[in-house]
Amino acid sequence: MSYDVFDWGRDDPVQVLDPDGRVVSSELLPELEDETLTAMYRDMRFCRRFDERMISLQRQGRIGTYSSLAGQEGSQIGSTYALRDEDTLFYQYREHGALVARELPWEYLIYWMGNEDGNAALADVNVFPLNITIGDHLPHAVGWAWASKLNGDDRATVVHFGDGATSEGDFHEGMNFAGVFDTPTIFICNNNQWAISVPRHRQTASKTLSQKATAYGFEGIQVDGMDPLAMYVVTKAAREKAVEGNGSRPTLIEAIQYRFGAHTTADDPSAYRDEEEVERWRERDPLDRFEAFLSHQGIIDTEWLAKMEDEIEETITALVDRAEEYRADPDSIFTDVYAERPDRLEEQRKYLYRLREQYGDDALLTD
Repeated sequence: MSYDVFDWGRDDPVQVLDPDGRVVSSELLPELEDETLTAMYRDMRFCRRFDERMISLQRQGRIGTYSSLAGQEGSQIGSTYALRDEDTLFYQYREHGALVARELPWEYLIYWMGNEDGNAALADVNVFPLNITIGDHLPHAVGWAWASKLNGDDRATVVHFGDGATSEGDFHEGMNFAGVFDTPTIFICNNNQWAISVPRHRQTASKTLSQKATAYGFEGIQVDGMDPLAMYVVTKAAREKAVEGNGSRPTLIEAIQYRFGAHTTADDPSAYRDEEEVERWRERDPLDRFEAFLSHQGIIDTEWLAKMEDEIEETITALVDRAEEYRADPDSIFTDVYAERPDRLEEQRKYLYRLREQYGDDALLTD
């Protein structure tokens, strides 16, 4: 990279494209093939449509509680495209886009339908299981990164989390360990302005979240998280610092963005934020921004967009159909609860088996 992004030296976040899709930092514009740029946009559009479909499925009672990613596509797709396939991803529960960029295993949908087998499938694309508890995956990610370093592996570990996680002890423990042992870890804080109903300014008195890296001895940087190219170039630079050169160094990336929808489908954001605020952030929509850029560059046109939309719809429909055809073995709920199954759990398993034998699964599933 000819320009060191960490020499940005400005008070505002790193940005390549403005909200209208115009290039504002030509020195940072990555040299990407048209095919890569269109793939990034396709994945971002896929994320938005996937999000809409999953919310619809939840409202119909076909999946469980779901966390929306709308507004955060640029951060997730831009950062993941900057990685190599062998790099390991840890994520919280909203970064579905990171999985989309890794060809989204169909089994992911059955996780949201209540089956842990969907989590297990993520290992095939170097992604650790979805994490519900806030921030406790950060020490695990740092430990994995340290193990990679000790093994001499040329790969980085990327860990996603929200701004609310910076108020958890696990965040500080993970950051401190990474700084002391120089682990090849890229911390991506998806600062979407709200930790459920708690606004960013109630989380910390620090001017930024990225500056917290200073206390742990490594660099932090703010990025316009709704600009996929800015996220790409900063993550790529952070990866180079993590695994190349004379040693590994961690980085904290604070991706400034906004959650357009509810925290989850069990949340009502109108109870704690104004619609005017949401609309102001919608003017920075990462999809509109990137589409405008690609159109200005003559890379896409209306015919390409229409074909892409049809392909996305077909793909999502096929994913949902396949997931809904899956039938889990009820006996699997007893698997992996304990290394050695206690007698009381074995009695429950046998009791369920007798019920299934006597009445049949269909009867037991009837309300």
